[in-house]
Amino acid sequence: MKKLGTMIVAMAMALTLHGSAIAGFVEGATAYNNRNYAVAYKEILPLAKAGNADAQHLLGLMYYMGRGVKQDYKQALAWHRKAGLQGKADAQYVVGAMYYTGNAVIQDHRQAVQWFRLAAEQGHAQAQQVLGLMYRYRIGGMPQDNVIAYMLWNLAAASGNVNAAEQRAAVIKHMTEEQIEEGQALSAAWKPGKPLPRSSRTGGGA
Repeated sequence: MKKLGTMIVAMAMALTLHGSAIAGFVEGATAYNNRNYAVAYKEILPLAKAGNADAQHLLGLMYYMGRGVKQDYKQALAWHRKAGLQGKADAQYVVGAMYYTGNAVIQDHRQAVQWFRLAAEQGHAQAQQVLGLMYRYRIGGMPQDNVIAYMLWNLAAASGNVNAAEQRAAVIKHMTEEQIEEGQALSAAWKPGKPLPRSSRTGGGA
């Protein structure tokens, strides 16, 4: 879906850096947030090379946006992948978005699903919202399952994701009362860090 691709790109580009408690990262993050990208790069690069996932994610963002460095999507993907493999949810989300759009990598919606799921299972609201769209519209090999889409949008909306709240309101019109009840039960029972269900009992819909 072209609309979904545009939405993912917009969300990936709108990513902002969140704070980190890791020593040695504060100076680089502060410089980045103050738009002093040259200082940020100087502080972050050694940490990223040393395996700091937060620094790898930030360096990936700098390459993605062309902030302090020449824009380079391949470098952005490489650093985000390193961070994502260490469990950094924001980085996993960006890798998923790049696989979805085919940005610096061969477009692969199934790979996108895998990365979005990794982030979603950590409670990443944007990943939950996009994964819900992929269930709703059978993207990346996903079965159409409005119950799982509803569950994911319920979770994302609880974290303040406005798009998820709107999509939940739209899909509910195509669901039975039993499906809605299952979706609510699934979202109430799930906690961050737990695997997300891959299918529902009451199934999909129109």
